[in-house]
Amino acid sequence: MFELTNVSKFSGETAKQLLISMVTVALVSLGCFAMRDYLDYKFTGYILLMAVSILAIFLSLKPILAAVLLSVLILNFFFIQPYYKLHIYSTEEAMLLLMFFVVALVNGALTLRIRKAQETARQMEAKWNTMRLYDTLLDSLSHELRTPIATIMGAIGIMQDRESKLSEENKNKLLSEMDKASLRLNHQVENLLNMSRLESGHIKPKMDWCDIEELAYKVIDSLTQELSQHEVVVSKRDYMPLFRLDYGLMEQIFYNLLFNAAQYSPQGSQIIISIEYRPSINFEFSNEKLYSCVIRVEDNGNGFAQADIENAFEKFFRVDSSVTGGTGLGLSIVRGLTEAQGGRVVLENRMTGGARFTLLFPAEVMELKDIRHE
Repeated sequence: MFELTNVSKFSGETAKQLLISMVTVALVSLGCFAMRDYLDYKFTGYILLMAVSILAIFLSLKPILAAVLLSVLILNFFFIQPYYKLHIYSTEEAMLLLMFFVVALVNGALTLRIRKAQETARQMEAKWNTMRLYDTLLDSLSHELRTPIATIMGAIGIMQDRESKLSEENKNKLLSEMDKASLRLNHQVENLLNMSRLESGHIKPKMDWCDIEELAYKVIDSLTQELSQHEVVVSKRDYMPLFRLDYGLMEQIFYNLLFNAAQYSPQGSQIIISIEYRPSINFEFSNEKLYSCVIRVEDNGNGFAQADIENAFEKFFRVDSSVTGGTGLGLSIVRGLTEAQGGRVVLENRMTGGARFTLLFPAEVMELKDIRHE
């Protein structure tokens, strides 16, 4: 079944290219035929040769060969006297047709080889890039996964050692370290799983009514240790409706952005989360208005170099891995999860220093007063 399907696809593509080659040669010949009284048949041959050469850039060998044969027949039948006869009356005409056939065929074959060489080079480059990405991922995971695992195992070993007499304070410190390490480990695993789902196209948002403010505070609480040296400010208007988004995906987006801000911002600095909604003129519903949900996460770090802004959302991109570590997947996942919900993310530097991530979602909105009537 698989082989028959492949053969069918191949035959269909070949037939399509054959049709393109035949129609192209026919149209060029028709144009030359309209001016036959003003063109020498040799000049017509050059025009057909140029047409075949152009086709060779885009088509495979069989359609090119068909175009060459058709061009030779048309040239002999319609443009070499006596007209409308497949007959060669002179050595010059025979040499012309032979040279036309050889040049067109060689040109097509060489062009095809060049295309194959370019495709091979692209495949080799893609393979090299894939290997480089795997090396980068393994290098980062060797630290990002090994460190929390070693912390957990070391703490468990100390607590299980009967000879070690730990005070309650030290036990609590070890438990706190284990908790922090497990959260870090879970964060890395979640990022890897989300990246896998994004690349396979298996992420399907489950839209439901979300309280964005509540979600933001929930993520802040889960990052208590990472954000302990920062002042996190949530800015919003007094009244905020519910937005129809995927709660789980939004939670991961907030987590990655806040974790990133904590990593790259100096201690004691502010991290600002602002939430707003505004009417969208691009979408309309018959019964409900559609609003754009706008979320901003800003920090007071060093921001991004202009050249890095374009690459910040690429997989494994890190500004300075020696300072913060990380796998470089966080921002890439932010973009993927945002786009999966029909939104987009914009990165820019703040005028006062630091980075600003702006998330825009074309989301339905529900007034809180409407909930009472449901």
